[in-house]
Amino acid sequence: MTPNKLAVIGQGYVGLPLAMRAAEVGWYAVGYDVDRHRIAQLATGQSFIDDVDEATIAMALANGTYRPTADSEDLAAFDVAVISVPTPLRDGDPDLSYVESAARTVGRHLRAGATVVLESTTYPGTTEQLVAPILEAESGLRAGIDFHLGYSPERIDPSNKTWTFVNTPKVVSGIDAESLAAVDGFYRELVDSTVVVSDPKIAELTKLLENTFRHVNVALVNELAMYANDLGINLWEAVDAASTKPFGYMRFTPGPGVGGHCLPVDPSYLSWATKSSLGKSFRFVELANRVNAGMPDYVVTRIERSLEAAGTDLDGARVLLLGLAYKPNTGDARESAAVRVAKHLFAAGAQVRAIDSHVDDRDVPTGITRVPYSADELRTADLVVLLVAHSDLDLGAVTEHSRRILDCQNRLRGDRVELL
Repeated sequence: MTPNKLAVIGQGYVGLPLAMRAAEVGWYAVGYDVDRHRIAQLATGQSFIDDVDEATIAMALANGTYRPTADSEDLAAFDVAVISVPTPLRDGDPDLSYVESAARTVGRHLRAGATVVLESTTYPGTTEQLVAPILEAESGLRAGIDFHLGYSPERIDPSNKTWTFVNTPKVVSGIDAESLAAVDGFYRELVDSTVVVSDPKIAELTKLLENTFRHVNVALVNELAMYANDLGINLWEAVDAASTKPFGYMRFTPGPGVGGHCLPVDPSYLSWATKSSLGKSFRFVELANRVNAGMPDYVVTRIERSLEAAGTDLDGARVLLLGLAYKPNTGDARESAAVRVAKHLFAAGAQVRAIDSHVDDRDVPTGITRVPYSADELRTADLVVLLVAHSDLDLGAVTEHSRRILDCQNRLRGDRVELL
């Protein structure tokens, strides 16, 4: 029996795990991406993300259940298509050009009875008001009558070994009852549980709500970190104490800033939607944006203060950064606060060196010297800054060999350690 054909548009941190899972449960998954370098990597079994190992890709290729391609003609005759392409901001406004292009590509190969799902993060109304008309124009078919259409927000958390694509509940929606049944039925084959909502706008808002919640609370503790330091209070100890409350509190910790695709971008989609549709500002989001976007500058200020206390100017100082990714144990450097810190330091004249075994060389900023982890690098730095606590870092050696440390993650202890 010929397996059902899945077309996944976008083979990044969302699309690739989806394609691999579908291939695992018996679908023929075609992974389409316009990045030919990425496709060439996948075709030889190379993985560029931590959540999909190369053995998994190699097995899917060998079994003939996965085909990476940059040729849109390979999408023909799909049963289900999932659009999982980036939705960045351009000058503060949503840029849906990748979604529009993907919808046109899918529409040209759409046939009656097929199902299309949008997973890309976006503002409420995108599925019905933007994607549906494009699919209809390209295919000549009618959404909800000739083909099924729905939205299911991605919930991928790179490097999270506890909550994976499979065991994280999947929110699903459809533009009508038949579409919802088709979308829900598809994801029920891939994940342990689904959460049905009544229409795509609710599913779209769900994703924005989840990440705005995190964004605002991270901004709260980040701003507290700045004030607590000036007041001479250890915020980290206060957070630990507050976390013992068994109700009415959820733990969030400060850091050098937010990164990845979600937090620096998704809440701004919600803010943009309220302003464009209602003419009202989403003040919580706008304030959180300002606080979190300013954290890399604040970290540089703390670095400068620490160096000055040791009698060293930032201009010309040798600063060793531990971590360039946006979070631990991943090579994902999208919108990384650590990268922004590195760039600010280099612009200020510091000799910036960085240790990160996860990120790609292409994500190391110009002027930053990437070095291997060694005791000598720790000893010769005027200041060591822990930005990302990757598990392959020997934190004990950091404390032992470094002359002076700024710890932005509350992982180190000792007389030479200063906490963010």
